[in-house]
Amino acid sequence: MALVTLGINHRTAPVELRERIAFTPERMPEAFAELRVASGASEAAILSTCNRTELYLAGDDDCAPAVLRWLAGFHNLDVADLEAAVYVHRDADAVRHVMRVAAGLDSMVLGEPQIFGQLKDAYALARQHNACGSFLSRMFEHSFSVAKRVRTQTAIGENPVSVAYAAVSMAHHIFADMSRNRALLIGAGKTIELVAQHLSEAGVRDFVVANRTLERAQILAESHGGRGIVLSEIPDHLADVDIIISSTASPLPILGKGAVERALKRRKHRPYFMVDIAVPRDIEPEVASLDDVYLYTVDDLRQVIEENIRSREGAAREAENLIADGVQEFLNQLRALDAVSTLKQFRRRAEMMRDAETEKALRALRNGADPETVVRSLARGLTNKLLHEPSVQVRKATTEGRTEVTEWLRELHQLDALEPDAATTPEKL
Repeated sequence: MALVTLGINHRTAPVELRERIAFTPERMPEAFAELRVASGASEAAILSTCNRTELYLAGDDDCAPAVLRWLAGFHNLDVADLEAAVYVHRDADAVRHVMRVAAGLDSMVLGEPQIFGQLKDAYALARQHNACGSFLSRMFEHSFSVAKRVRTQTAIGENPVSVAYAAVSMAHHIFADMSRNRALLIGAGKTIELVAQHLSEAGVRDFVVANRTLERAQILAESHGGRGIVLSEIPDHLADVDIIISSTASPLPILGKGAVERALKRRKHRPYFMVDIAVPRDIEPEVASLDDVYLYTVDDLRQVIEENIRSREGAAREAENLIADGVQEFLNQLRALDAVSTLKQFRRRAEMMRDAETEKALRALRNGADPETVVRSLARGLTNKLLHEPSVQVRKATTEGRTEVTEWLRELHQLDALEPDAATTPEKL
């Protein structure tokens, strides 16, 4: 079974490209319906986050070229637009990559825990669409186990610096005393929950949470002493907030340049601090051109992130060693499974020979043949059938110079343990 991982991430592609190939929840059913047909893969899974889009496929052949063509076509891009940014991992390297992703070692924020849940959600979604079979299931389950081992046996997850934390840290560059500032959070998912937590710890006491569904916005806002609104109410509150952080799954921008321009006039050009963590982006890029607006995307958080990476280099090395062990364990499991399958076939073939010779002997007995003659004939016939094909193949391999086949034969049947005279006596083979 060939395994392929194909994708782009924050290291290989800017947010402008990442948002163009992000998969929205609404298009996932369509994607799963097309992907396996287009690629020829028997199993598939899709991970799409603000920092990466990755496809995991298992099949009989290397399907990477077909997957790349499909990915470009699905998102109305030329293949050439993707080729420079796409990475492809195969087989053992693909397994290693998935484990590194699950453990947070391939994240912008080294060791961040959120990707673990996102990968589990991607696995669950693939199973929901009947796209994930036994091979990918085994790989994901083992990867999750290794990621948990990394979390418990290294310091990679201590004092985690998330994208949400990095966004709030950057706000300190604009506002020295954040207790005086009001925040508008757009979205109500896990990232925005973390943002709200970090803002609260930084001193922000006045929150507005805008979300597509009012109930979820209210639950999150009220937990921090704020209030919830629906997305359509954002323009009514825009002039009264100083910090805007957005992270939704909307395929189109939620906050446009015109709305921000109008709000700036009302607030007499007091500065805005905005961070758009979403991919695709929630805030129109043109907003960054306005005076008194400091708009950052997820790609702009690198300085805070790099400090985090430097502080965790030792833990990362330990984690890489655990992942190397995890990859080897998985490959050993696959070899063991392959051996079991081969042994089952071997046994099935031997049993068919046994049954054929047994039936032949029973017919002879029913016809009155001498029992001792029948038993000897049965033993001789069964021995000849069991040994014929292996003998032919061993002689062929030896003639071709593949002498290791003979060594394997001796090891499999413990021939070196036989007495010297027994080893050369045909009757005792």
